[in-house]
Amino acid sequence: AVPPRHMDSVLAILDILESPAWGGSPGTATALGRQLGVCSTPGCRAVLGEPAGTPERPPALTPGQWQLLTELLRYDSATPELGAVLAPDGSTVALGPLLAGIEAGLRSGGFGRPLPTLNPPTDPLLAVTISEALGTSFLLAQGDDNNDTALGPGGCWDTMENPQNYTLRGPMSPVPDPLAIGAMDGVLLGARLARGPLPLAELLQGYYGTGNGSEEGRPPSSYRRRDFGALVGQGRLEKEVAAILGVLRTLSPSLELLRDVGTQEVAAVARRAAQEFIERYVECPAIMPRCLWDARPYRGTPALLQPPLGLVFLHHTLEPAQPCRTFSACARAMRDMQRFHQDIRGWDDIGYSLVVGSDGYLYEGRGWHWVGAHTKGYNTQGFGVGIIGDFTATLPDTDTLALVRDELLPCAVRSGHIRPDFTLHGHRQLGHTDCPGNALFQEIQSWPGFQ
Repeated sequence: AVPPRHMDSVLAILDILESPAWGGSPGTATALGRQLGVCSTPGCRAVLGEPAGTPERPPALTPGQWQLLTELLRYDSATPELGAVLAPDGSTVALGPLLAGIEAGLRSGGFGRPLPTLNPPTDPLLAVTISEALGTSFLLAQGDDNNDTALGPGGCWDTMENPQNYTLRGPMSPVPDPLAIGAMDGVLLGARLARGPLPLAELLQGYYGTGNGSEEGRPPSSYRRRDFGALVGQGRLEKEVAAILGVLRTLSPSLELLRDVGTQEVAAVARRAAQEFIERYVECPAIMPRCLWDARPYRGTPALLQPPLGLVFLHHTLEPAQPCRTFSACARAMRDMQRFHQDIRGWDDIGYSLVVGSDGYLYEGRGWHWVGAHTKGYNTQGFGVGIIGDFTATLPDTDTLALVRDELLPCAVRSGHIRPDFTLHGHRQLGHTDCPGNALFQEIQSWPGFQ
């Protein structure tokens, strides 16, 4: 049987490939990945070189494991979703840029062949993960009359317990969300390996957290947006996108794409690509769609909102009383709340527009487009944001507060969901309730927009 498309399945394969008993080493998996099709683009090959030969199934891998690995690593730009796996933190990660970044990191740290010096000078780690993909994506979108997007979308798995099929939720770009996430992870893990090699299974296990049911706390992967922004930043990313487009200009397969593109145009593409990438994947928080927390269908006919709206209402959920710190715990809390709202309160759906976990993610409730059931008398005028937990006496952790105050609210203004002059209220200001709890209500009075 083919194992589930879950990071745990990949970890099991890497563990076998790197086992000294089978003659493995930290470079075995990346070499095999290259032979299977990782790094198939011109810029990536200019950095990492051509793969060596056609691979055969290592005897230690089962036919099912080999089939999974082959499907995940034979990248096809027409079906990028086939190269993605579900990680324990709930994110979906493309393995291609992840493994390319790992190889670049290992080699820049002195493990394996030295990396070439390209002209113009280019950061190999960013070239093989994100800068080439970003540059070509924005060049293609610029020349397209259909006003196609250059980033996104995300998607849904058929099941979370045994993920096999991932379906994108909108028109595909050359940089769908899983590729962006895999690229950020490839940069962060490649930078770690540049300081010294580690067994890949051990590295990835620590980064993503072990098992889908782990309740031990947030894994480092849930901080990828913050950590990528701190390591790379918009200015450096812009510089690297421009540099790799300069390299591509010298490679014959890329001449057509860059034939009539001048230096100033390259600079403009790089600036726009870096800005939009940072805004979408660093400054804005990830929102887990309903399909990923296994929501029931909406009952009845939802009513449309008319954004931008001028009000935001902050809630605490009260039940569950404890903040959730892992994807599995937060997804379970979402299902419990939806059941309570539908079956006990008789509402059409979970009441909140968005729900905030302490795992680093937001969860889609009614979402940005549909009238919620969160603040009686005001549901058509604003969005209801609930933070999972009871915050009567204690506050959410500082990361969770920052997620709402510094990421969600500014991002919602930029994306046109709420007005720049929005006002923020605690639920208690508009109804007979203690919500969002004394501690949280006192905290938000210092936030921008509070009234």
